[in-house]
Amino acid sequence: MTIPAAGTTIEIHSYKHNGQIHRIWKETIVLKGTKMEIIGGNDHTAVTESNGKTWITREPAICYFHARHWFNVIGMLREDGIYYYCNISSPFVIDDEALKYIDYDLDIKVYPDMTYVLLDEDEYEEHKRSMGYPKIIDQILKNNISTLTYWIRQKKGPFAPDFVDTWYERYLKYRKY
Repeated sequence: MTIPAAGTTIEIHSYKHNGQIHRIWKETIVLKGTKMEIIGGNDHTAVTESNGKTWITREPAICYFHARHWFNVIGMLREDGIYYYCNISSPFVIDDEALKYIDYDLDIKVYPDMTYVLLDEDEYEEHKRSMGYPKIIDQILKNNISTLTYWIRQKKGPFAPDFVDTWYERYLKYRKY
């Protein structure tokens, strides 16, 4: 595993359990890179969906990936506060091509007041059947949802009060425009 240095630009590739590409974020600036976690930032980056359609993100975002936790967190800076989009996913791996993870459908959306909602349970159940998620994966994901919701309630990790703002300030020092 090649750990990218702070200030370098990487792609992020999201896959599905069956190995098919799900989504690609073209440019994310690494703000912190270790074997255990990658923190990145992006703003108005191109995203390509599995069907080839491309769109551009609308706001600055700080992305948090961990090598042991089965989730990643995107903190989006909007005019009315920080919104978080949490993907229930495999831990990340990184190679010379991109940071990669498997997206397991379930998501948690967190609002600026720290209320949250679990999303896409129907999609998860459908893919669990169609892609044959093993029972152990199902249990790991449920355990990690518990960990993630604990972090949200305790304002831990990427949900800490100054986390996104601090890393966004670092992002502003690296971006080229």
